[in-house]
Amino acid sequence: MPKPRESIYKRYHPAVAADPDFGGPVYWFIFNSGKLLVKESGKTGIPLAPTAEQLGIAPVRTLYLGTLEEIPCFAAEAPADAAEPEGLAFRPLRPLYDVMEEDLFHLAGKAIQMLSWDATHQYCGRCGTQTVLSQIERSRECPSCGLVSYPRLAPAVITAILKDKQILLAHARNFQNNMYGLIAGFVEPGETLEDCVKREIMEEVGIKVNNIRYFSSQQWPFPHSLMVGFLADYESGEITVDGEEIVHADWFEPGNMPVIPPNVSIARKIIDWYIENYS
Repeated sequence: MPKPRESIYKRYHPAVAADPDFGGPVYWFIFNSGKLLVKESGKTGIPLAPTAEQLGIAPVRTLYLGTLEEIPCFAAEAPADAAEPEGLAFRPLRPLYDVMEEDLFHLAGKAIQMLSWDATHQYCGRCGTQTVLSQIERSRECPSCGLVSYPRLAPAVITAILKDKQILLAHARNFQNNMYGLIAGFVEPGETLEDCVKREIMEEVGIKVNNIRYFSSQQWPFPHSLMVGFLADYESGEITVDGEEIVHADWFEPGNMPVIPPNVSIARKIIDWYIENYS
């Protein structure tokens, strides 16, 4: 099994209310249409400033995230027509994984999810009253009927299917550059994670698996997933793709791999583990 990644919570402390007495520069995770504002010169990073306005941005919403090494962190949404401040640029989040400090990248993932949740829960889903942001927990509450809305995650499983020294890799219809990855899918109501592993594999490639074991997990803010990785052993059946999500699948060996997912994904981490242990 892989060595667990060092927890971000050794450096980051989540909170919902900022210290009003802090007077120094803070981290600003500012997004515009899903793109993150980052420094262009030197190592790609998150801008530090006492206020977003001093960066040239007037946010339409701001949320406090907590502290990273005792420095406050804020998530902010910039107006759609916001100009890029000098020395800074809005960049898509996913490609920043390879050029950005990992803890900052994962905090940016949390920031974009919190902003999206906040934007879509401004009004009560039960009675339509404008909601109020809680100062004691991560939630929005309706002052009229009392309905409390919390940020939601969509759990999904992703599984490496092993057969002798081979791994099953699949090409999904939406994959680019002839890339092959692992079988994945969202957990449905009433399912355990193991149930979902078996169902998704049967639906997408028509085979049965057993000996399902946990690998690791990854927060995946594209848009609001928690990816839970598993390994499973082939039990029976012939590969039969569904033709909708999956258009081709096959068994591969470490020395004959197709194009595989980029480093940012848990799929790549699982595949790298397979190559290292089965070569």
